Amino acid sequence: QVQLAESGGGLVQAGGSLRLSCAASRSIFTLDVMGWYRQAPGKQRTLVAHITSIGSTNYADSVKGRFTISRDNSKNTMYLQMNSLKPEDTAKYYCRAGLGSSSDWGQGTQVTVSS
Repeated sequence: QVQLAESGGGLVQAGGSLRLSCAASRSIFTLDVMGWYRQAPGKQRTLVAHITSIGSTNYADSVKGRFTISRDNSKNTMYLQMNSLKPEDTAKYYCRAGLGSSSDWGQGTQVTVSS
């Protein structure tokens, strides 16, 4: 089990940038998959991006070319660089360690993009 803490959210104008961080309570070196998800009010939580232990990445079509996921195993931290933000990116962003029922989630950080 790992505790996760997101930070870096906030209010930004359309076209702006934010970098989210997800700090883990222990080493993430052995975590095969980590990911960022988001949930807008009244909508389901959906995948934004995944990154594997060897650095392979996968993105939702809606963020490809604008968002970049990365991880720094030496700092036990995962990042999400978000550029060219759009109002439809407004959501609470969560980080996740692992997949399935045994995965761990952070508490989330709010991102609000104004038009």
